[in-house]
Amino acid sequence: MSAANADSAAATPHAAAPPDPGPAPGSPAAPAGLSVVVPAYRDGHRIRATAAALREHLDSRPGTGPASWEVVVADDGSDDDTAAAVAAEAAADPRIRLVRLDAPRGKGAALRAGIAASTGRRILLADAGLGVPPEELDRLEPVLAPPAGTPADRDPDAPAPEVREAPEPPVAVLGRTGTRLVRALGIPGVPGFRADTCGFALLDGDRARAAFAASTLDGPAVDAEVTRLLRREAGPGAVAEVPVRRSAAPTGPPGRRPAGGRRRALADLWRLNAGGLAVAGVFLALSFYLFHGLWADLDGRYLRDALQDQNQWEWFTGVVTDNITHLRNPLFTTAQGMPDGVNLMANATMLGLNVPFIPITLLFGETVTFALVLTLGMAASAWTWYWLIRRRFVRGRWAAAAGGALAAFAPPMVSHANGHPNFTVLFMLPLIIDRALRLCEGRRVVRDGVLLGLFAAYQVFIGEEPLLIAALGMLLFCLACLLVDRRRALAAARPLARGLAIALAVCLPLVAVPLYWQFLGPQSYHSVLHGDNAGNSPRALIEYAARSLFGDAETAARLSMNTTEQNAFYGWPLLAFGTAVCVWLWRRPGIRALALTGVAALLLSLGPRVRVPLTDIVLPGPWAPLAHAPLFESVIEGRVAMVCAPVLGILLALALDGAARARSRDMRRLGLVAAAAAVIPVLPLPLAVRDRAPVPAFITSGAWKDYVREGEALVPVPLPDPAQADALHWQVEADFGFRLAGGYFNGPWGEERIGIYGAPPRHLSNLLRDVRYGAPAPEATPEWREQARRDLAHWKAGAVVLPSQDRADELRGLLTGLLGAEPERVRDVWVWRVGPR
Repeated sequence: MSAANADSAAATPHAAAPPDPGPAPGSPAAPAGLSVVVPAYRDGHRIRATAAALREHLDSRPGTGPASWEVVVADDGSDDDTAAAVAAEAAADPRIRLVRLDAPRGKGAALRAGIAASTGRRILLADAGLGVPPEELDRLEPVLAPPAGTPADRDPDAPAPEVREAPEPPVAVLGRTGTRLVRALGIPGVPGFRADTCGFALLDGDRARAAFAASTLDGPAVDAEVTRLLRREAGPGAVAEVPVRRSAAPTGPPGRRPAGGRRRALADLWRLNAGGLAVAGVFLALSFYLFHGLWADLDGRYLRDALQDQNQWEWFTGVVTDNITHLRNPLFTTAQGMPDGVNLMANATMLGLNVPFIPITLLFGETVTFALVLTLGMAASAWTWYWLIRRRFVRGRWAAAAGGALAAFAPPMVSHANGHPNFTVLFMLPLIIDRALRLCEGRRVVRDGVLLGLFAAYQVFIGEEPLLIAALGMLLFCLACLLVDRRRALAAARPLARGLAIALAVCLPLVAVPLYWQFLGPQSYHSVLHGDNAGNSPRALIEYAARSLFGDAETAARLSMNTTEQNAFYGWPLLAFGTAVCVWLWRRPGIRALALTGVAALLLSLGPRVRVPLTDIVLPGPWAPLAHAPLFESVIEGRVAMVCAPVLGILLALALDGAARARSRDMRRLGLVAAAAAVIPVLPLPLAVRDRAPVPAFITSGAWKDYVREGEALVPVPLPDPAQADALHWQVEADFGFRLAGGYFNGPWGEERIGIYGAPPRHLSNLLRDVRYGAPAPEATPEWREQARRDLAHWKAGAVVLPSQDRADELRGLLTGLLGAEPERVRDVWVWRVGPR
């Protein structure tokens, strides 16, 4: 017995002792059809009027005549005449009863005592002041009633109707008054509690008694606790809300509770959410562990395996901040890629996060924002996966937490954490999936459709490719459901289709202009070239990633495009464990659908062509039909394997929850050992870091301002591109005071506007790159000098800057010959002024 339950037992409530009414129906000796439970504290001035109003309404209401109701007033140890007033009413009418605590313990304790003493098949909760008039019961009862056509309602001689899948009726209906914002501020100074959550509510009697008996809070937060217990026991649709009106003339001011109510509310808030907060703390600690090398020195450290992605994403953060604070178009910039510029909407700028983080960026810089987005984003993603798994699949908190951790910190996510926040900050996807599942239930299609549209619109501004891959995964799941349980899938199809139409109608107006700019605006493109090795090798499905505990960097490198694109690498023990769980739970249609979804995603991730390991045989891959489809043509197909992360997370949670509930100790141990053996090899290692290349003093001192005028571009040597983009960090450190030729972004190339990484190359940029990496410098012929002049004019160059680097002498000699002038030594760089003087 918990401490709270022990306290309740110690303060055993007792009924007042009115004269023996005899065994009249509706008395405590006989179960009532409806029990009205009223918590009271210092309500002696109004409780008799409340009892009279309830009696008058219930006696006259069809279905609750004089013999089918009871009113239980739960007095929370009032020190006024509340108990005496109720006792007087009980003496006159045995259907009114008093349950009294010996000392004030709080609304939760009073409700728990009153509901424990109730006998009704239904329980109506009301407040002592009748803030909601009892007539509003008529709005609640139809919602709690079983659907028409159930066996109890049908004529036994009538033919049986067609069997149709219908959602289960709720077990509780809450009366909703006021706006959500007003209700969210129910306790003064403590957001998150809704004062009227159970102020007026109709509940299934047995479910309510069980839920309140399991509750532990004595304060007002018991409402939220019981609501959670009902949802956890009876499912997400167990609790419904119905708008009700407030009473125009309440029976009197509420009784004043002792001082310290706010502190008690805060304590209740902590107790109510302690488990979830503990899980969130674990996720945050795990995320910080992953990035602690970066946090150790934000100015001097760089994620070693990020290639140039960290430079690029910090630049996106900075340019979004610069555009918005200077009231410029947030969807386009000419800060790099001069003179054509960059279509920011067609790049992973993550406006949905970078815009809210503008104050952080202005105060602390782009690297702090980058580290915060990754650290908080991965923890938030784990928490929403945990929330979804616990809401839909398992009861155990820590089983769900393990599943959420695997979904968010699986090897592909850790790989992308090296520089792809758009593929690691996925906290919206579980919310989108949950809302789609609610649509399938068909309860509140309009509301859920609207919310789904808003969620999808926001995800567009966080990451479009993850949303597309998630939509593909959900489509695979729908098809799998149709295959394994056709009847239920067809029953869910109609509300789902209607809700999706509503979601589309909400989402499209919000994203229409940005998407138009992305696909048809300046510097737009229609696909991205990824090469022939973008699919996963079959071996990558069973090997370990570079940053997994059992991983080998060389093996992973041979089987992937690069360290940030290790999109599978779940390891054979985890895949075998997932398969075993599916076999164990195969009788459940949902598990079969999950298994088929995971298998289909793994197969699609192999790409349009699959090389059989250890042979030269190449087979057509399952991705081939999608390879040239609109939108999918830009997807790196190996990333589809990321769909399996939440699938495996759900299976892990189910296995741990089942093991925890197993009767046999040996079975519990076996389940835990099997789960550990599957997960330990893929536990993430901290991301490796290196020293960051220093920014030249020419930039940090502001000396560049004497060489690059407004509208001109600075030309670093070599020009920034996907292989070397430190110059983007120069620009960030200079607060975007100058523009750059070249760059690292996605943009169009050629008349067909094929998407490429970086600016379209020119002769001079190719030459400088080749010489930097070992090619002999050509003779500065008149033709080469004229080509250099044209390229610099195209870039609108103001200055060419050569920082210290390998082969700097060869590059300096080449540029001196091409430009026909000796450079100036300005602090730590060589500078050629090439713009008009």
